[in-house]
Amino acid sequence: MMENAFKLLISCPHGLSSSQVSVNFDESYDRVPHPDTDLEISVSEIWDKRVQQSSSLFNGKKFRYGGHDGVGPNVCLHLGLTDYSTFVGTNLNPLWERFLVSSEDDCKQCQHTSSPLGNGAIVETVGNKILVLQRSNNVGEFPGYLVFPGGHPEPEEVGITSHKYENGLQNSESSNSKVSQEMFDSIVREVVEEIGVPAATLSEPLMIGISRRVLNVRPAAFFFMKCNLQSAQVQQLYSSAQDGYESTKLYIIHLGELENMASKMPGCHRGGFALYKLMLEAGNNIK
Repeated sequence: MMENAFKLLISCPHGLSSSQVSVNFDESYDRVPHPDTDLEISVSEIWDKRVQQSSSLFNGKKFRYGGHDGVGPNVCLHLGLTDYSTFVGTNLNPLWERFLVSSEDDCKQCQHTSSPLGNGAIVETVGNKILVLQRSNNVGEFPGYLVFPGGHPEPEEVGITSHKYENGLQNSESSNSKVSQEMFDSIVREVVEEIGVPAATLSEPLMIGISRRVLNVRPAAFFFMKCNLQSAQVQQLYSSAQDGYESTKLYIIHLGELENMASKMPGCHRGGFALYKLMLEAGNNIK
């Protein structure tokens, strides 16, 4: 199933800086409830069951991927608002395929799923080695799998809890620019928290695309950055990383080794690896 594990929704092999990525954050990109009432009721039932099984689950807001426009040097991401419980109840629902609409249009196909936009980073250390984590066995999704460091951009980090602001209408221009900055700030934060390297050792992240896992139609934006530390220094810092409990091991490996390990990655991360290889093929020697 390797070849069908992911779909590339956007590929930016030359890497886009934060000034080249804009956001249109609007409720028109929110999830559309499914017309089948029983299926829709299962969304909250599944979450309630999960909470009973694990008291540590937290229902935070997430940005929902609702498509994009623009190609080449500038991309505008269309983002709505969703939350973790709806993600668990739609994308991670055992009946997740029933939420899909038969359509060639990606956004229409996934209009009834939560589809929060995750993120992942391909981080190269000195000597062009790549950082890959083995997920711990007590995480909710893909326990024990290999992943690039990452997580989600967080609406609450930029003061967004709904589409309505306290002072009435939101200033859409201001919220759009805050959200687009959070796309880039969040991936640095994830790398710092999961790997333990200081932000000052990382280059400015460049977005290299968005991949979607075929299983559960889960989208994730991938970024490329360099870390100016040696592998041994990174391993040392990882041993005391803030979010170290999310993973059990850090691999620092060459491209060829990663090629052999990619089958142990979730589909969206295999897509991230494919985006990285497209970047290398484009000859993008980012300093």
